[in-house]
Amino acid sequence: MFAVLAAIVFGFALLLDFLGTNLGAPDLFNVHTLMLIGFLLLSLHLAGYGRSRGRWYRRRRPGVG
Repeated sequence: MFAVLAAIVFGFALLLDFLGTNLGAPDLFNVHTLMLIGFLLLSLHLAGYGRSRGRWYRRRRPGVG
């Protein structure tokens, strides 16, 4: 989940960099800030946070055995 959010943030930062805009607040939302947010989300994903646990079965899993 965090990896998808990081990809969205990185894509938005890349779009802002290509267009050369600052969204009216150059000190708050610039490309470097968005990249740091993306790196934070990516590191949380790699640390295992936001990972779906999958489906738990009470009996045998389908397709096994």
